[in-house]
Amino acid sequence: MSDKIPNMDYDADEVIESFKAKIKWPKGEAVEAVATPPRVVLKLVLTAVLTVIAAGVLYYAIYPAFNFKTVDIYGFIIAVIAMFVGIFSLLIGARKKIERKEYVKRKSIVPIIIIAVIVLVMLIGYLTGATLFRAKTYSKLMTVENSNFTEDFVDISYDSVPRLDARTAKVLADQQLGQLDEYKSQYVVSDASTQINYKGAPVRVAYLNYADVFRWLSNTKNGLPAYMLIDLVSQKVQVVNCVEKFGEGIKYSPSELFNEKLLRHLRFQYPTAILDVPNFEIDDEGHPYWITPVLDKTIGLFGGTDVKGAIITDALNGESKYHDIETVREDKSLQWIDVVYSESLVLQQYNYHGKLANGFWNSIFFQKDVSVVSDGSGNIALDDDVWVYTGVTSAESDTSNFGFILCNQRTKETRYYKNGGATELSAIKSATDAVQNYGYNAIFPILLDIENQPTYFMSLYGDSYTVKGYALVNLDDKTIVGTGLLDVEKSDAKALNAAVRNYIDALKDKGKVDNNADAEDYTVDENAEGTSVVDDENGEQQSAEVQTVEGEITDIKTSVNDGNTVYYLRVNGKYYYIKVTDCMDVLLMKAGDKVEITFENADGDFVAAKSVTRK
Repeated sequence: MSDKIPNMDYDADEVIESFKAKIKWPKGEAVEAVATPPRVVLKLVLTAVLTVIAAGVLYYAIYPAFNFKTVDIYGFIIAVIAMFVGIFSLLIGARKKIERKEYVKRKSIVPIIIIAVIVLVMLIGYLTGATLFRAKTYSKLMTVENSNFTEDFVDISYDSVPRLDARTAKVLADQQLGQLDEYKSQYVVSDASTQINYKGAPVRVAYLNYADVFRWLSNTKNGLPAYMLIDLVSQKVQVVNCVEKFGEGIKYSPSELFNEKLLRHLRFQYPTAILDVPNFEIDDEGHPYWITPVLDKTIGLFGGTDVKGAIITDALNGESKYHDIETVREDKSLQWIDVVYSESLVLQQYNYHGKLANGFWNSIFFQKDVSVVSDGSGNIALDDDVWVYTGVTSAESDTSNFGFILCNQRTKETRYYKNGGATELSAIKSATDAVQNYGYNAIFPILLDIENQPTYFMSLYGDSYTVKGYALVNLDDKTIVGTGLLDVEKSDAKALNAAVRNYIDALKDKGKVDNNADAEDYTVDENAEGTSVVDDENGEQQSAEVQTVEGEITDIKTSVNDGNTVYYLRVNGKYYYIKVTDCMDVLLMKAGDKVEITFENADGDFVAAKSVTRK
C-alpha cells in the first residue's frame, strides 16, 4: 500500500465498535446513580388519581365481588397494582431515560412483593380446597337419601310431563314471536329459559333480548315489553305483554348495557355477594322476577361451591331482597320459586358424592363403589317443585345405569332410586330406531311408572323441532318400545294413547306384565285435548279448548313462511292453515275432499289448524 495515501493506518473494527459504544443504550447495572425524578410527589398523586379512575372503569366493566373467596377480586387487585406502576412509569418518562427506568424498577419492589403475596395466598387457598386433600368433605356437600320409585312416581301421569326440552321450546317461542310484527324486528328470544311450575303445569319462561345495539338504543328507555310463556304439555306459547298487564316493561335484564344490566345492578346493591347466573321466573300472578343464587365457598378458599341464599329482584323496577337458603326452603310465601340450585351445580355435587366418598385415590385407581351421573339431564315436576333427573352409572361410562337420582332445584333434596337398566342415550337410540323411516329425533327422556315398570318417556320431533309423536322405552329392556305418531294418529292425544297401547302390548309380549294389564288405565280423553295454562287480562286461568269443523275443501292455497310450506284450506267459508311439516297429508289433498279440522281459536278469516284429517 502506498505511503502517499493519508489516514489509512487504522483498524476498521475498532472504529465500528467505537461508534456502537457512542449510541448504545446503557444496561441497568451500568447506571451508577439513579436520580429521583423532578416533582415526584406531584406525579405520585397524579398517578394515584389516574389509577383510581382506571380502576373504577375496570370495576364498572367487570364488577367483581369484594370477597376474598373469589379469584376475580385477586385478579382485580393485581390489575390495579399493575396500572399504578405503568401510569407512574409513563408520567416520570421511564421510556425515555434509563435512570428513571431504573428508578421505577427499584421502587417496584413493594408492588411486586404484594403481588407475590397475593399469588401465594391464592395458591394456598387452592391447595387447602383441593379434592386431593379434602375428598371426604367434598363427598358430604350433598346428602342423598334412598327412595322408592313406585311410591314417589305413582301420581305422575305420562300425559302431564314435559313434552318439550329447552331447545324445542325455544323454537316454538321463536316462531310465535316472529308472527307478531310489533316484536319480531326489535327483539329475539333469549337462549336461556327456566322450567318452572306455573298454576300446576310445567312451563318454560324466557325473556327477550334486544335484536342489536341499535334496537337497544331505541327501546331501552321503556325496557323489554314482554316475556315468553311456553306450556310444555300443550306446546302452546304465549307472549305476555308486561306493559299491558303491569303498566311497565322489564327494565332490568342481562340484555341491558349500563346500570340496568342485571348483574351490575345487583353488584352495586350487594358488593360482597358471589352471584351465580340469574334465573328468570314468574310468580303465580305472572309477575316477572329474577332469582339470583348467592354462592359460598365452603372448602378451603375457592372450593366446595354451594348456595347460601338467593336474591329476588323485581324485573320491572329492580327492587331486590336477599333471603338465606333456609328461608327459601321453608317460607311458604316463597314456594313459587322453583330454581335456586342450577343443574350444573347439583350434578357436580353428586359426582363429588359418588366419586370421593371412599377417598381421592380410590376415585382414580381402585374405583370401589364409585358412581357418576350419566350424560344429559332432564326436569320433572314433583310435589309442586322442579326436580333435576339423571341416571347414575359407573366411572367407566357403562352402557347401562344402575340407578337414577332426582334433585329438588329449590331445596337440594336429593333422592336415589336403585332401578338399573338402559342409559338415557340408549333409550333415545331405541326410540329413534323404531321410527327410523321418519328420521325423527328424541328429547332427553324422563322416567315414569307404567304398570310398575320404570319407563322412559320422550317426545319425538322432526327437522322443524316440532313434536311429531311419542315413545315409551322400558328401563330394564330397551327393546320394549311403544310409539305413537301424529302423522298416523292425526291428533296429539291419539298419538299419546297409541304409544301407551303399543308399549303395554310389547310388555305383554315379553312377559313383563300380566295379560290383564289394561292400557285404558293410562289413556287420556281424546275429546279433551288441548287445554293449556293461559292468562287473560285479569290474570285468571282459562283453558283453550280444541274445536272441530267438518266440511268440503273449496279452495287450496300455499305460501312459504320462514322456510316452511303452509297450506291454506278453505272450508265452510274460512281458510284453515297448517304447515306441511305438521301434517304431511295436506300434500295429497285437493278441492272437493271432505276433511275434519281441529283448531282452538276461530277469530278472523284465517284460522291456525292443529290437525287436518281426510274423511
